[in-house]
Formats: sequence, C-alpha cells, structure tokens
Amino acid sequence: MLKRLFDFSASLIGLILLSPLLLALAIAIKRDSPGPVFYRGERIGRHGKPFRMFKFRTMVANAEQLGGPSTAADDPRLTKMSVFLKKYQLDEMPQLINVLKGDMSLVGPRPEVRMYVDMFNDKEKAVLSVRPGMTDYASLWNFHEAEILKASPNPEKTYQEKIRPEKIRLQLKYVEEKSFWTDIKIIFMTIRKVFAQD
Repeated sequence: MLKRLFDFSASLIGLILLSPLLLALAIAIKRDSPGPVFYRGERIGRHGKPFRMFKFRTMVANAEQLGGPSTAADDPRLTKMSVFLKKYQLDEMPQLINVLKGDMSLVGPRPEVRMYVDMFNDKEKAVLSVRPGMTDYASLWNFHEAEILKASPNPEKTYQEKIRPEKIRLQLKYVEEKSFWTDIKIIFMTIRKVFAQD
C-alpha cells in the first residue's frame, strides 16, 4: 500500500514538474523524424498481464517490422535524437504515465516482451510477482545495454546468452529484497548514475 501511494504521488508530481521538458522533447522528436512521439510497445506486467509501455520514440516508425527486440547503439533503425535521449534515459520518462496508471512502479524488474517472458523457468517466474519498474538492480548494472550490444556481431544472441541471465539474477535479487527503503536506495543510485555521466 505504501509503495503504491509513493508511486502514484511521485509519478504525478514528476509529470507536472517535468511537463515543460517532456513537451520540448516531444516537439524535437516530431521534428527529427516522421512518426508518433511515443512508442507504445506491449510488455508483460505483474501476474503475466500485458500492457502498453510508454517511451519516447527513438527508432523509425516501422522499427518492429525491420528487426528484432534487442537494440545495439549502432542499430540503423535509431533516429538522430536517440543518442541524446538514451544517454540520459530521457526516452524512459513517459513511463511515469504507466506508473501513475498502476501498470508499473518506479522501482521493479524492467518489463520484458512476451517472447522473453515465455522463456522463464519456474524460479524465474517470481519476477512476475511484482509490478515491473522504471529502474532496478539490473538497470544499474547494465545502464547502457545498447553499447554492449553494439560490439556484438549478433546482438540478439549476445542479449540472450550474456545479458539476460545476469539481468534475471538481479531481478530475482530485487524480488527477494524488496522493501520501501530498497526502492528509495535504488532511486537515488539511479539518479546518481544518470548525472555522473560525462
């Protein structure tokens, strides 16, 4: 109950305070390339319930028809604005709408596409026992996933074999340790990570 109250209050305040920045980014995205401002991809949430996750669009409008779910930093589907948006995680800010709606939490395992959720074994399904979040231990560990995938000749294979196992381990660690104070700690660690970049 405390977690949901905190999520609702923080996301509402965040959307109000950030509205000028979000509007400016929306205009820049629209001018940068044709297509919608938001990407609303299907993700799997708590108890396996699908929902549409908001992100600022960082790819061409028909990106899903042109490639797989893993995105390297040099993916030809990326727009010019994507470099700036992804460096400071600004493309993730619209997920405050999902947090406000209750689809997501500020802190929790990052939501996955159905194909990866379908790969969960019985132990890994515990990830679905909590609301997915905007940030968690796995997000902090792999802050710039696209840069790692860029160096791989097969980004999808690299994700599945090298990134996904550790990501799930850290997500399960969060599920085991979850508490209000764990969330506060992860939020501050994420903010520090964002602003510590060059």
